[in-house]
Amino acid sequence: MYQSILVPLDGSKLAEAILPEVEELAALLKARLHLVMVSRVNVLPGLDPTDSQVRVIHRAQEYLEKLEERLSVRNIDIEPHAPYGDAAEKILEVCRRHDIDLIAMSTHGRSGIGRWLLGSIADKVVRHSEKPVLLLRARNTDAGSSER
Repeated sequence: MYQSILVPLDGSKLAEAILPEVEELAALLKARLHLVMVSRVNVLPGLDPTDSQVRVIHRAQEYLEKLEERLSVRNIDIEPHAPYGDAAEKILEVCRRHDIDLIAMSTHGRSGIGRWLLGSIADKVVRHSEKPVLLLRARNTDAGSSER
């Protein structure tokens, strides 16, 4: 069934809302979890973005290491990924490169004008993924709270 599950994260409680369900699924199926945190920095024209890029990637790696430590208690096989670039594109790229069986992610559950105005990484991933995508509508989370 599902031997490799990709979980996109951004450091927010909203994104992490799916972790308890995915932990259970991974433990049950003995599946490997690919935790992905995509980084991106908006830089003013003419400035060298390298330092900022290195900092955000390093923060993403530290965040993923903490999660990996927490999940290792359950003997779940974890593979962290901290790519840089467009979130939806990088999620799909990791999915292709690592032969992912399932993408599992939290969503705001917005529809209509809310989704159109804000854009939706989940929506882009669902539309372009060749693999199944499990979306969990997160409730009671502080969507603004983030480690980044």
